[in-house]
Order: sequence, then structure tokens, then C-alpha cells
Amino acid sequence: MTYPIRPIDESEWPAYTRVLDEGFNWRPQPRQAERWKAQTELDRTLAAFDGDLIAGVTSILSFTMTVPGGRLPVAGVTSVSVLPSHRRRGILSALMRRQLADVRERGESVAALYASESAIYGRYGYGRASQSLFFRIDKTRSAFVKNAPTDPSLRIRVASPADVRADLESLFASVATRRPGRYDRKPAIWDDVLADEEADQHGNGPLRSVLAEDDGGLRGYALFRVKADWDTNGLPAGELKLQELEATDPAAYALLWRSILDRDLVSEIQSGGRPVDDPLIALVADQRRLCARMHDELWIRLVEVDKALAARAYSASVDVVIEVEDDVCPWNAGRWRLTADPAGAKCKQVEDEPDVTLPVSALGSAYLGAGLLAESLEAGLLREHTPGSVRALATAMSWSPKPWAGLVF
Repeated sequence: MTYPIRPIDESEWPAYTRVLDEGFNWRPQPRQAERWKAQTELDRTLAAFDGDLIAGVTSILSFTMTVPGGRLPVAGVTSVSVLPSHRRRGILSALMRRQLADVRERGESVAALYASESAIYGRYGYGRASQSLFFRIDKTRSAFVKNAPTDPSLRIRVASPADVRADLESLFASVATRRPGRYDRKPAIWDDVLADEEADQHGNGPLRSVLAEDDGGLRGYALFRVKADWDTNGLPAGELKLQELEATDPAAYALLWRSILDRDLVSEIQSGGRPVDDPLIALVADQRRLCARMHDELWIRLVEVDKALAARAYSASVDVVIEVEDDVCPWNAGRWRLTADPAGAKCKQVEDEPDVTLPVSALGSAYLGAGLLAESLEAGLLREHTPGSVRALATAMSWSPKPWAGLVF
């Protein structure tokens, strides 16, 4: 069977959300649904139809994302689901192919997503491009190293997040350009970040904020909730759930973390996803106390290989012919010469013998500056025809700081 695919219109919103309800086992409360709808771009929201029934869906949020050396438009793929009754009929594949063709037509060379199931998206050319750490920290063992940065001009101020929203937005915009993977936040996204209905709290209390500032203004903020609790001996056993912590400089960053770690009536701090090179790792004196687990974060897909590779910066010079395997976006399949140095990059299609053959997902994985090119070679997932070419490519594509988006879309 074939399932016609087209963008939905306003009248089809309820049917669209029912597919996601079934797929994700989550039914938002009315205010949550309103915020979700406000972020949705209906003209970029595709549905596959079985007669009048919406059987599968996917959507895109239009972002500007930081990549090594700059920023570029990126298609943020989200809300991908197929009704349980219509699985294994090719609906997901048809949706993903149509979506990628639409992304190319709009002139976006890169797509990105968070994967609810990490085994799915490699088959469509996405590669795991960043990871995040989730910390559980015993506050009694959270002392900093003696040379942790300080600034006597800084002070901490407690504020209601809603009251300082404009300041939070401005500070975030100033730091989002520093790390690959960070993307711009439109007002509807900030509505979600600062949402504080009971359904948003999940039993963890109201959203709180502390600010690090000096006479010149805001230099950092932290957003968090505290789940109050007491143990059987009557001792405080609260859990602080850190949602975000952003700062413009090391002293403000250290002061904010110190404020979080020293919170009264709290015994444990749990952080949301943090970058794998989070400076907190260097600040804490006893690093073994930073109990952390790692999770995949952004997945990246090069929609147009030549444009995407030419749009980013490189850490070292490289001249390599890459044979790209891509059966989902056939316009990418072929041989491409990447010539790059820290001053700029060019990528053009050639007929030269390749130095390395790889799936397009491997380039997506490496695109933001991390990736697993060397590991994939050792695993036999890449074919190196010119010795040393994979190492040269991996070195050139590496970047510091490591990629991290910090907010699921």
C-alpha cells in the first residue's frame, strides 16, 4: 500500500496529536499542549494518511545552530511517530525520505534530532554527534579545588524566573554561540523552559533561579527545582534538580555551581544533561564524587554533503577524497574532495580514487566536532584506502569545546 504524505492543516491538529499520544505514551495537559502547538510549524509537519486516518507523523523546527566556526540554518526533526496499528509498512521510511527531500528543497544542508530510540535513525543517515552527562552529587563531598576562580565583584541574587526572563534570554543568546550544537530559542521555546504548572513540576517543586551578577549586569544564571524531603532521623534529605546553568565566564560559573551545591536542606544534587567537557569536572576536588552517566544527545544528518562540509571550520589542514555511501539521499552518494584548513574549506564532487569510504552517518557523527571516525575504522565500519586519511579527517573535524545542545526539542 501507499500512504499519501502532506503537511497538516490547523483542523488536523487533534488527529496529529493522537498519533503522538499513542507513539510516546504521553498525553500533555491543556497548557502543555498549547505550548507544544505554539512551537509547531504546521507547514513543516508531515502526516502519512491511510484514507482519512493519520497513520504516521513527523515535524521540523527551524533553528539557527552553532557549528564549528559559525552558525547555520538547521532543520530540527521532532515528533516522529507511527500508529502501533501501522508499524512495519514502510510509513516511517517514506516520511523520513520525504522530509529530507523537503529539507534540501528549503536550502538547509544539515538536519538534527534527539532520538527517543537510538537504534532507529542510523538507517536514515543520522549519526550520533554529541553526548551528555547526568550528575548525581553528594553535596557533603563537593568541595572545589583551592584555585577555583573567584571574583569579589560578583554576587548571587535569588529571583523568580518569570520576572527575569528577558535577562535570561539575553544571556543565553550571548553564550549559545560558543559551543557547537547550541541553537537559538524562540519565545515559544522559552515559554516551555520556564513553564511552571503542576504538570511541569513532576513533584519536584516550583521552578527557582539564582543569578550571578555584578554592577554591570547579569553574568550567569541557574534554573532548578528542589524536592523537599527528610530522612527517618529527621535530617534534611532534599534533592535539587538542576535544569540549566549558564555563565559568561569561569568565575560566574563557579559561583553559580557553589550556590547550587551549598543549598540548605539539600543532600543530593541531580543535574539534567551537561556537556561531556563540563568545567565542573575540573572544579570539584574529589572527582570520584561526580557520579555520572552518559547518554547520547544530538544526532546529525548531512542533507547536502558538499554544502555542509564547506559551511563549518576545521581545526587542522586536510585534503582528502571521501566516498560517501547514502541510499536515502542519493544526491550525496559519490566521491567528494574536502580541502580545508583553519582559514576555510571547499568540498566538490570528483572522480578521483577515494582515500576513505564511509556511510553518510559517519560524517554526521563527526560534523559538530566529536564523532567516532577512528573508532569506526577500528570496528571495520569504514574503509581506509590511503593510510592515515581517517586520522587526518578526524583531527581536522575535531573541535573544542565539545558539542552539546542542552535542551531536547
